[in-house]
Amino acid sequence: MRFRPTPRVRHRLIAGLTTLVLPFAALVGLSTPAAAAEATATYAKTQDWGSGFEGKWTVKNTGTTSISSWTVEWDFPAGTKVTSAWDATVTNSGDHWTAKNLGWNGTLAPGASVSFGFNGSGSGSPANCKLNGASCDGGPTVPGDNPPSAPGTPTASDITDTSVKLSWSAATDDKGIKNYDVLRDGSVVATVTGTTYTNTGLTAGTDYSYSVQARDTGNQTGPVSGARAVRTTGGVVDPPGPAGKTSLGYFVEWGVYGRNYHVKNLVSSGSASKITHINYAFANVKNGQCTMDDSFAAIDKAYTADQSVDGVADTWDQPLRGNFNQLRKLKAKYPHIKILYSVGGWTYSGGFGQAAQNPAAFAESCYKLVEDPRWADVFDGIDIDWEYPNACGLTCDSSGPAAFKNLMSALRTKFGPNNLVTAAITADATAGGKIDAADYGGAAASVDWYNVMTYDFFGAWAKNGPTAPHSPLTPYAGIPQDGFTSSQAIAKLKAKGVPASKLLLGIGFYGRGWTGVTQAAPGGTATGPAAGTYEAGIEDYKVLKTKCPANGTVAGTAYAHCGSDWWSYDTPATIASKMTWAKNQGLGGAFFWEFSGDTANGELVSAIRSGLG
Repeated sequence: MRFRPTPRVRHRLIAGLTTLVLPFAALVGLSTPAAAAEATATYAKTQDWGSGFEGKWTVKNTGTTSISSWTVEWDFPAGTKVTSAWDATVTNSGDHWTAKNLGWNGTLAPGASVSFGFNGSGSGSPANCKLNGASCDGGPTVPGDNPPSAPGTPTASDITDTSVKLSWSAATDDKGIKNYDVLRDGSVVATVTGTTYTNTGLTAGTDYSYSVQARDTGNQTGPVSGARAVRTTGGVVDPPGPAGKTSLGYFVEWGVYGRNYHVKNLVSSGSASKITHINYAFANVKNGQCTMDDSFAAIDKAYTADQSVDGVADTWDQPLRGNFNQLRKLKAKYPHIKILYSVGGWTYSGGFGQAAQNPAAFAESCYKLVEDPRWADVFDGIDIDWEYPNACGLTCDSSGPAAFKNLMSALRTKFGPNNLVTAAITADATAGGKIDAADYGGAAASVDWYNVMTYDFFGAWAKNGPTAPHSPLTPYAGIPQDGFTSSQAIAKLKAKGVPASKLLLGIGFYGRGWTGVTQAAPGGTATGPAAGTYEAGIEDYKVLKTKCPANGTVAGTAYAHCGSDWWSYDTPATIASKMTWAKNQGLGGAFFWEFSGDTANGELVSAIRSGLG
């Protein structure tokens, strides 16, 4: 029952870089190797969006004298090519590619390194690498050796207010390990030759994330290990959420574009201290697998100091940027917050049917996405938003009533007891409706809770009306469809065996409306959807509270008639009454869609927090 705009362009935006080179036919001549200098060139695929990818080469001077210029050559298999590049001049002759330094980045002092990148099409990897005519591993003639393996995920011991001791299992390499880089929150803080390191000078009561990366004798770095979260002792812990209740909000990935809503807004609005959980929406479902949707917004978008949660600007070469890095910083500042990666949603639910054919393989793909070593410390579990199992949403599913239970069971098995596994589910309580179409009662044993989507019951997709509140708490005289209320949905789920403590009541931070309406009370006729900022028939609460103030209440939800427009939406007052109802029902708490619809001072989040107590 949630809608999202068309995905934005996901290509990297390049500012201040001088080169954007499409394939050429001419081959640039090679530079003469610098005398007595040694160097390495290593390659990494930093992004992959299916139809293309982003690659990065790093050239490092491992010798004792300066290098005045560099040229990297490699071969791509047929069908793979560079489409744009930055920080180097990239040309080709057929499948043979050459990259030369620009005027400002050719000189490398001993120990210095420089990187250049490119967008590519196809799926191949480079081969036959040469750097200044010699081997890319620093040898005279032999092609580059294999990079080292990932070290083991570090363990933490001897944790104090200001220090922690880290230990990890050794990496392996065909020519030997030289040393290890220790990364704290994604940045190198030490390079050591052994497999232990004690990090000192830390802040009491603060969360940190540590990982390790090995370097071989050719100075090639391997993949980063898994991340270990560490919280130092002491300090003042931020206040938890409502006592015994979950208060969860959705943060939408695409909100960083037109909505200009970023993780820092959770801090500036005061909302971060009033919630317990965040669902990051959405990952996609393709070919029965969990996949990242917009990698630029998620892991690559650079934030300036004033845009960043902690006031520290991103750098061009840090291993993780974007929303994920900002969420990592948010958790360091508010350690009580847990974050789940939400999969599916209205637009991306079409892939769940295929996923349900092999639940174990789907669960494995989701685990790899959520627990990717680059951001494993960011997420505390997974949320499934399948709209709808064995029923119709944007598309129709016919996977059978047991498919949802099987899928959630496989996810619980894979993610284990120490991760959260949740699901957003339908609130259609009509006889034979969507709640009846899947085994939500049976699946409840595998989930920590359900986000019951008790909103979007009515809207201007019925363009002529009748006007009705999109999130009614209870039935009322004249309601267009029996069974389309929050109370009936909760009652039906309880009757199917779902514990009340595993049900969260849904709140929309937006309204739905019609135009061409002459009747102030619900039940009037209309001519179509009212105008909205992003989509006709829908508008954020922060706009509606002044554009069309509420002047009535029906079934626990506010409504407003202004001019020829009619809107329904929740206000702080109606949220307070809904939270009282939720507590009286013994529910586990509440959730909302989504943060950017709230006011700049987070008044709806505050109402949920106060209402849950």
